[in-house]
Amino acid sequence: MANLRNLKKEIDCRLEEVVFDCDMAICFQPSKEQEIFGVMQEAVAVRNALYSKAMNPAEPRNRSLVRKHYAALRAEMEAAFGELFAKLSKINEVK
Repeated sequence: MANLRNLKKEIDCRLEEVVFDCDMAICFQPSKEQEIFGVMQEAVAVRNALYSKAMNPAEPRNRSLVRKHYAALRAEMEAAFGELFAKLSKINEVK
């Protein structure tokens, strides 16, 4: 992790990817708009939670703990957005 600014940019980039995919899904499947919109809202909530955690490390004076905090935050980000993409894929499955 280079710095906090890059982490926040990466979080926003992931959010943009989810929102873009949701917009495309709504274009192709307008009948599932409410479900897809729910995924968008969940993505924004995840983004806000990640920002809050990024701005408030547990022990800001201890560099080692801060690095561990941001490494755990990065793993949490990967898992959370991966789950959102999986949820969107499940909504878009052809039945």
